Amino acid sequence: QVQLVESGGGLVQAGGSLRLSCAASRRFISSVNIGWFRQAPGKEREAVAAISWSGARNHADSVKARFTISRDNAKNTVYLQMNSLKPEDTAVYYCALGMNIATMTASGPWGQGTQVTVSS
Repeated sequence: QVQLVESGGGLVQAGGSLRLSCAASRRFISSVNIGWFRQAPGKEREAVAAISWSGARNHADSVKARFTISRDNAKNTVYLQMNSLKPEDTAVYYCALGMNIATMTASGPWGQGTQVTVSS
């Protein structure tokens, strides 16, 4: 079973940037679709971005033009570059395998999450 480990979260002021990383324990990550999700306190988990094994991308409307998903197959890692952060971006961010690029849903497995807090 592949394991995913997220990192890169933290506290940042509104307008700032963070880059999240999702490192996989196995090399086959290059042949699967991967996505980023987030869950804020009291809210349902929502999809943020997805990238296919071939590099096709999809981003949620709420983050388009601000967030960019990318992957480095040589490093078994997927990234989420987050710019122009807003307080409403505050959430625990998760990565997941088995991502459907069109529906923005994932079957898993999931990482443990990394906290992003944006102060106003």
